[in-house]
Amino acid sequence: MISINNLSFHFGSRPMYEDANLHIKPKDKIALIGLNGTGKSTLLRIIVGEYKPDGGSIQMSRDTTIGFLNQDLLSYETHESILSVAMQAFDEAISLQKEIDQVLVEFENNFHDKLVDKLAALQERFEALGGYTMQAEAESILEGLGFTTEELKQPLASFSGGWRMRVMLAKILLQKPSLLLLDEPTNHLDLPSIKWLESYLDRFEGAVVIVSHDREFLDKTTNITVEVSGAKLNVYPGNYSFYVEEKALRNEIQKGAYENQQAQIRQTERFIERFKAKATKAKQAQSRMKQLERMERIEEVTGEAAKVNFSFRFNVQPGRHIFRLEHMSKSFGSKLIFRDTNVHVERGDKIALIGANGKGKSTLLRIIAGTEPIQGKREMGHNVIMSFYAQHQLEALNVENEILQELQQAGSGKTEVELRTLLGSFLFTGDDVFKKIKVLSGGEKSRVALAKTLISEANFLMLDEPTNHLDMQSVNILIQALEQYEGTFIIISHDRYFVENVATKIWYIEDYQLKEYPGTYHEYEAFQEKREKEIKRDAAAAPVAKKEEPKPKRDNSEYNALNNQLKQVNRQISELEKQVQQLEQELAKHETELADPKVYGNPNLLQETSQKFEAVQKELNVINGKWESLMLEAEELEGKLG
Repeated sequence: MISINNLSFHFGSRPMYEDANLHIKPKDKIALIGLNGTGKSTLLRIIVGEYKPDGGSIQMSRDTTIGFLNQDLLSYETHESILSVAMQAFDEAISLQKEIDQVLVEFENNFHDKLVDKLAALQERFEALGGYTMQAEAESILEGLGFTTEELKQPLASFSGGWRMRVMLAKILLQKPSLLLLDEPTNHLDLPSIKWLESYLDRFEGAVVIVSHDREFLDKTTNITVEVSGAKLNVYPGNYSFYVEEKALRNEIQKGAYENQQAQIRQTERFIERFKAKATKAKQAQSRMKQLERMERIEEVTGEAAKVNFSFRFNVQPGRHIFRLEHMSKSFGSKLIFRDTNVHVERGDKIALIGANGKGKSTLLRIIAGTEPIQGKREMGHNVIMSFYAQHQLEALNVENEILQELQQAGSGKTEVELRTLLGSFLFTGDDVFKKIKVLSGGEKSRVALAKTLISEANFLMLDEPTNHLDMQSVNILIQALEQYEGTFIIISHDRYFVENVATKIWYIEDYQLKEYPGTYHEYEAFQEKREKEIKRDAAAAPVAKKEEPKPKRDNSEYNALNNQLKQVNRQISELEKQVQQLEQELAKHETELADPKVYGNPNLLQETSQKFEAVQKELNVINGKWESLMLEAEELEGKLG
């Protein structure tokens, strides 16, 4: 599909690529990895033609189509609905639909054989492009990425940047290009959406190049790893876990070869130094000097895995009970978040709060921090000193401060040597500590804000999405820091590798309640898989199971009102299901008629049948929309009834 040969590219005097090579074949699933600033996103922009290479060539087959997801798409704004924006992927089909409608109008006044042939050709092309299923396909992908049915009709401009990025991802997936270039696709996705995307990419028949710092996502979606290092593209024929093992093996071999070559160089240099002044050996010394000049030097292996060599300690030891919420309820207007739930944190807990966006994870952290009003009892434990990290902490940094100044002003009382040691652990070495905050990238600011949080003498940390904007090396640093931290913490993260390595308890929100699983993330996943299988098995066995005696109804007017409302909604659902069945039969009938030569050979009959087909299709879409809304309403009522 694409052949990159001897690519060279510079930003000013800085070489990003020098004689780099890569071949992308159909169905390749490639992870493009490397430290921040090595040129991963730059390579994607070179491939799509946004940047011109300084040297080398990029050859692409004529039938290659590219879909490019990048962070620039965050700035796209429109008041069109998100469904309309996603369906821009079907530009040709939508244009054909308009032509078909125009031809049908022409039939009324100007009927002739050429017009019949034109309509048949248009309809054939429209069907080949998936015109009859394009809306259903767009809805399916948008809902897979986390949108509700009701939200599909809302304008794109009413959503935050992260949700807009999901719409742009949906549009690109609907275009079904032969090559997908995805730059940090999981940055704005929650865990259910990440899993949906993994499943989609597994089925995707084209080639994919992914830039991501999510190790588990790369392991599940790629089978080739390309590392950007030393201005080259180094290929490893396996997923990220394979790369880690293979890289260690290659480094070991390179280290041995480097040490052997250095020993040979030292021995040769000693020979030259010893004999260059002696007439009898001068010729040999000259020969050895030329040999050294011609020698292709093996590079020394540099350790890229930074180690944390700083102790994150605090002076005040808290009591056994860190925090407690009792009978807590929280709503935003009519939207219920928590209902009569209890929360308890004990000293030494290492908790990960996971789940879909919109369930109330960040709200819960704000409730614990005391910045969100609630119904119920909130109690902080004895001697608890709390520190709360969220993305807005980046905005709280003083942009005119140097990095070292920012930490000195945090009031931890640590010496400059201690702070510089800490900053070294967070990849700020040497004169980097004197950079001003305003010149830092998003990832660098995140590292500064995290360092400030960790030196705050807090014995209870709350970290909301701390791995956002961090590369893999920085994530590993944070893992090491939290492993050393002797206090209590709650983290929110969609990075499964990070969660697996730091948390010993998993919190999740279900049925407006906070629930806890006492184990690691992978143990929690196994528990949920087993639970889902049991639910499916019980559901399959339900028709033959012994019918339980109905439980007595609670004697209260609210319950009876909700129950009556649920019955009414279920009756409406049943009526709509009958209508859907009838309309689907009509649709199938009209489809059969449209394929009949007697119909498409008769212009009047063809026009009449086509109009009937489209009318039924529109009515079916409306009924399906009503049915989905009622199903959601029934689910909410069932939840309230318990």
